[in-house]
Amino acid sequence: MLTGISPLLSPELLKTIAEMGHGDELVIGDGNFPAAAMAQRLVRADGHGVAELLEALLPLFPLDRFVPKPAALMEVVPGDPTKPEVWDHYRAIIKRLQPERIADGFEMVERFAFYERAKNAFAIVSTGEAALYANIILKKGVVE
Repeated sequence: MLTGISPLLSPELLKTIAEMGHGDELVIGDGNFPAAAMAQRLVRADGHGVAELLEALLPLFPLDRFVPKPAALMEVVPGDPTKPEVWDHYRAIIKRLQPERIADGFEMVERFAFYERAKNAFAIVSTGEAALYANIILKKGVVE
């Protein structure tokens, strides 16, 4: 056991984020995201939501300060009436834990472009998140 580290972060996830370098990307996918089909490295976080993982992860994971938007969301498909309220939770978490990294908001990525970017990510975390469009890509920064 370790102190100060959320029990939501499995040893496998901790190892994965420790191996990541500056500019590497981590995808946290919702329960509908085709993570296993796309991942170079797949980390399972079944039973957990994306927001709670963000809350646990961001104290240990610096977002990249050299890009204007180090967090990216999957755009709602045109014509889909879904209004992803979970995005407001993400914004609040990042604003509280790394306020300087969310000033320019989120990068919005079209669905299939998001999938292509996910295929090139360092790792994908597969969650049990039930909210639609709850996927997020985090670009790792440097430890300062």
